[in-house]
Amino acid sequence: MSVKIDHLFFIGMLLFFSLSCKNNQNVTTTKISEEKKPNIIFIMADDLGYGDIGSYGQTKIKTPNLDKMASEGIIFTNHYSGSTVCMPSRASLLTGYDQGHASVRGNPVWTQSGNPVNLKPNEPTVANELKKAGYKTAIIGKWGLSEGTAKGNMPSNHGFDYFLGYKTHGEAHHYYWDTIYKNNEPFILKDNNFKLKQGKYTHDVFVNEALSYIEKEKNNPFFLYLALTIPHLELTVPEDSKEPYKTLGWPKRKMNTKGHYKNDKEGNITYAGMVSRMDRDIGTLFEKLKELGIDENTIVFFTSDNGPEYEKNDHFFNSNGDLRGGKRDLYEGGIRVPFIANYPGKIAPGSKSNHISAFWDFLPTVCDLAGVKPSNKDINGLSLMPELMGNTKAQKKHDYLYWEFNEKQGPIQAIRKDEWKLVWKLEGKPELYNLSKDIGETENLVLKEPEKLNEMLRILKNARTEHSEFPLETRALAIKRRSNK
Repeated sequence: MSVKIDHLFFIGMLLFFSLSCKNNQNVTTTKISEEKKPNIIFIMADDLGYGDIGSYGQTKIKTPNLDKMASEGIIFTNHYSGSTVCMPSRASLLTGYDQGHASVRGNPVWTQSGNPVNLKPNEPTVANELKKAGYKTAIIGKWGLSEGTAKGNMPSNHGFDYFLGYKTHGEAHHYYWDTIYKNNEPFILKDNNFKLKQGKYTHDVFVNEALSYIEKEKNNPFFLYLALTIPHLELTVPEDSKEPYKTLGWPKRKMNTKGHYKNDKEGNITYAGMVSRMDRDIGTLFEKLKELGIDENTIVFFTSDNGPEYEKNDHFFNSNGDLRGGKRDLYEGGIRVPFIANYPGKIAPGSKSNHISAFWDFLPTVCDLAGVKPSNKDINGLSLMPELMGNTKAQKKHDYLYWEFNEKQGPIQAIRKDEWKLVWKLEGKPELYNLSKDIGETENLVLKEPEKLNEMLRILKNARTEHSEFPLETRALAIKRRSNK
């Protein structure tokens, strides 16, 4: 009897340990799966128009890799940059604040004091948030948030483990600049001469560094902010990128070659060659992800920091499609930008979204991806995760989006609420547009829609916080005040 009981007991124990081990294995597998955070790559072009790539309507410039990225992922048709110029746009992207609440609201010299305003010391950024989740973080390319002589505003002060690129805007205007930065120290490209356009094309330096970084960090969750400078003036590109466009009989556009920007002589072929070179290199980046076997665990975003400058007056490429204006405008052409996201197996191929979103949504979106909460509770951004994953019904919507801009023609403010857009100029009349019917902002509806105008003006009144360096007055007054001191 006891032998039989012992035998049954032994069999029972075997079953117990067998099931226990199996269950533990499942728990471990699930835990590993839950902890496997996606790599995040954010690619930003510089002054690329809404319509400069094929998936947004471009017909002359060839962008097969970006078009493939779009066909295998999602494109947003109502996505907006942080600003209509570089520095404040990048600040909004990194911090989650719109231009009514950001610490940086203008380019370096357009401040009340005449001194550049950078990010606040230790101001949390996307990189800070991702480091909390165990990410390696890098920016390669154009930083542009360490202007002037102020210290403590390098990428390393804002959550980035690694940096190779331009520290300031002026340096980033030249593709053969000889001194970039590696982390906090100057990095010399010894054979470069920007005046003669000799040496290494800095765009190529950044792309090669990005590929090396991905290879190095392939076993870690990483965030790579690849801030390219194409196609910002100056317009110049190695000859091999011009070849496909030289025999097409395009009209010539003569460029100024002796000013601040050391442009190539002919603009149209050069511009197309620059955009296609960027597209080629983005294709190489996707190939690298696949080669390393990390493509399915990497989400890649692509956008532009604001609207185009090269095509603002000459519309050979129709860089903005039907949109009005370009860089330094708060019309759609200055702030509506392409936005593509690719995440194999997670984002449905061929998706298109008309959800209204902006740069300040990026920070809460990556926090969602990484499983952390934003440090600042008052940011203006909303996570785009539901929209990215096809759950449109669960996607939170903005009450409105807000911008302000204050250079020679300023100050200008703009509000977008649903299909309505208000453009307010301090020294002009309010402009009200219905974008669902008039994407080109051609018909001012102020007289036809007085109730809607009043609603938008009430929103505008409370859309911003005061900032001593960015008051809503003409810059001419600030310049006069400084000269009288």
